[in-house]
Amino acid sequence: MYARLVAAAAVTVSALLHLKMWFDGVRHENVGPPFLLNAIGGIAIAVLLLTWQHWVPPLLAVGFGISTIGAFTIAATVGLFGDHEQWAGGYVWTAAASEAIAIVAGGLALVASIVPSDQHHSPRVEQPVR
Repeated sequence: MYARLVAAAAVTVSALLHLKMWFDGVRHENVGPPFLLNAIGGIAIAVLLLTWQHWVPPLLAVGFGISTIGAFTIAATVGLFGDHEQWAGGYVWTAAASEAIAIVAGGLALVASIVPSDQHHSPRVEQPVR
C-alpha cells in the first residue's frame, strides 16, 4: 500500500505541474491540449491508485511516468508538436523526478498487486520443541 501512496503522490505532482503550466500559457501552444490531458489523466490515475486495489492502476502509473518523461525527452531533443524544450528550470526537474518516482513506485505496487501476499515474506521456519 505504501508504494501506491508514493505513486499516487508522484503522479499528482506531475499532473499539477502540467496543469499549472497549462494555466501559465502553455494552453496557447501546440502542446496545450496534451498538457491538459496529462493533468486530467494524472489526477484520475492517482484516485484509482488510492481507491481500486487492482493491478491496473499501478500499471497506469508506470505508463504515465514513462510516456510523460518520454514526451519531454523527445521535446528536448528533436522537438514535439513544434515545441523545443530544454532540461532547465525547477518545473522541469520536479516533473522529471516525480515521473521517475511514479515509474519506480508504480512498478513496486504492480509487483505487490500481482504476487500473492504470502509470497512477499520468507516463510516462517518452525523451531523444534525440546
